[in-house]
Amino acid sequence: MSAPAVMVEDLHVAYGKTWALDGVDLVAAAGSTLGVLGHNGAGKTTLIRTLTTLVHPTIGRVQVSGLDVVTDATAVRRGIGVTGQYAGLDEFLTARENLELIGRLTGLRRTAARTRADALIDRLGLHEYAARRVGELSGGTRRRVDLAASLVGSPSVLFLDEPTTGLDPIARAGLWNVVEELTASGTTVVLTTQYLEEADRLADHIVVLSRGRVAARGTPAELKQIVGGKVLTATVPTYRLADLPFVPDTDHRLGGDRVRVSVTVDDAPAATELAARLHLAGIEVTDLDVTSPSLDDVFTHLAHTTGAHR
Repeated sequence: MSAPAVMVEDLHVAYGKTWALDGVDLVAAAGSTLGVLGHNGAGKTTLIRTLTTLVHPTIGRVQVSGLDVVTDATAVRRGIGVTGQYAGLDEFLTARENLELIGRLTGLRRTAARTRADALIDRLGLHEYAARRVGELSGGTRRRVDLAASLVGSPSVLFLDEPTTGLDPIARAGLWNVVEELTASGTTVVLTTQYLEEADRLADHIVVLSRGRVAARGTPAELKQIVGGKVLTATVPTYRLADLPFVPDTDHRLGGDRVRVSVTVDDAPAATELAARLHLAGIEVTDLDVTSPSLDDVFTHLAHTTGAHR
């Protein structure tokens, strides 16, 4: 079995008297995508900053591609790529010029940097934008250029810290396709995200952080088993909330004095019985779904059990 691309053992990071990370353990296999989920302040960005050598562990051991992030920090940085929530590009340079500049900064000669930029422009479908200044590009296109920039050094491990925040659905889906192509070609990806659908789509394994600790871990399918059963979702009049024959796990106020509620039950027959009870109670239901649990349901369940807040 090959060595893991990322290994974290008993990681603690303190900011003053506050533990941003408090005993985190995780492993990312080579060529896989590890999803890191958590509410704001759970420790996701601190974890990424530690893995990319920007923050030193207070306690614990962290290795990337077999290298220690403290004692081998320079070598770690040479072998990784990082894309954050905001594109780290020169807005006055074109997309191609940005990529060539980064190539030169990584030690490539001028011709090699130009060749590498051309290859990434082709790979990420940026031909239409290559000669345009980055400051003139849309958010989704800027993010693709930023991703290309993080790939200039052909990293073995790519860290994506909420890379699709603020993108429209089409731009987000396009970035997902690129990430899937990267892992298929052998790149290891560590992804933090607030989008549960994103983690479900991309991640081979997921770690859920809460208050600096690991609240849950496993494949998307394994995490969904934490909730189990079925999820009944119904849209009902807001004034009938108190009359529901169950206590909802979540409620989301809609326009027009309507509220969408959901509750987890043991199985499909239990969901059918609950739907019948809604009818018998004379509660007007304008929308009703019975589904298997999603990662959203898992996250909601963990938030309730750990006291976390999204």
